[in-house]
Amino acid sequence: MPPRIPAPSRLGATNLCFRPAPSNAQLPIISSANLVTMAQRRKHKDPYALAQAKQRKDANLSRRAELQEQRKAALGDPVRGITTPFLESFDHVGGSDVINEAVVTQEGVSIKTADNVLLNHFLRPSELEASIKHSHALTEPVVSKIRDFSDPVVEAEEKKKHEEGHAKAVAAMARIVSLANASQKDKTRANIVRSIETFGRHNTDKTLKPRASPNPATLGDKALPEKTPRAGPDTGSSEVQIAILTAKIRVLANQLETKGGKKDKVNKRNLRLMVHKRQKLLTYLRRKERGGERWQHLIETLGLTEGTWKGEISL
Repeated sequence: MPPRIPAPSRLGATNLCFRPAPSNAQLPIISSANLVTMAQRRKHKDPYALAQAKQRKDANLSRRAELQEQRKAALGDPVRGITTPFLESFDHVGGSDVINEAVVTQEGVSIKTADNVLLNHFLRPSELEASIKHSHALTEPVVSKIRDFSDPVVEAEEKKKHEEGHAKAVAAMARIVSLANASQKDKTRANIVRSIETFGRHNTDKTLKPRASPNPATLGDKALPEKTPRAGPDTGSSEVQIAILTAKIRVLANQLETKGGKKDKVNKRNLRLMVHKRQKLLTYLRRKERGGERWQHLIETLGLTEGTWKGEISL
């Protein structure tokens, strides 16, 4: 058998590489179109065109700032909202209802109190009036039953001295129980009591309509579960919590606006926490009440706008 000859030898070729040989010649240069045309170059160099462009840019920026201010004004302040008489009463609690006057009546000297006035130290006006009358009766000088040995002049002087001392005691008691002279802790407690009485459901259920109940036809044979009767005043509903947070937020915001309040980083963080907590409660209440009378009563009394619950709040 003859020996096998390789294929290149059979074909008579020494090199069958099909790759092109490397060449040192330079590739042809392709000219690309410039991004900036001659017209744009001339416009960039024209001072009149540059002035017009700057004027349009300034007009657009001013218009954008104006629209942002309008949107911000429409949403309202996320911290304070709109000022209402009820909100102003949080600032000077006890200020308009100061009872530092002692009036003389036929029964004696008593404190001049107004209706629904808030007193310090958990006192009620009726309790204070009863205590003053009781103390007046206890300290009243004893009149001798044997009139033969009594001196009317001495009795009149003792009675006059007793009335003067009682008037001073009543004035001192009025200053002690007045919230105008109380600490901030006592004022906050009074604001909490007012919020519970104003927005608590044990009072608002008598005047405000409840939210729309579901259609009985959609329930079928299922009956609505009976509500558990309320024990005592309402202190945990969303409306009460929002009102209490609003009172605390207003006091804290006023404190941060003072001279050294800008450096108070701890209370700034506390303010942000309370504002965002109120936002969550407002969003929940709006979804549950569906814009009913309870929701309208809350936002109108507290002056809450869309900025207090809508969107992102950054302080």
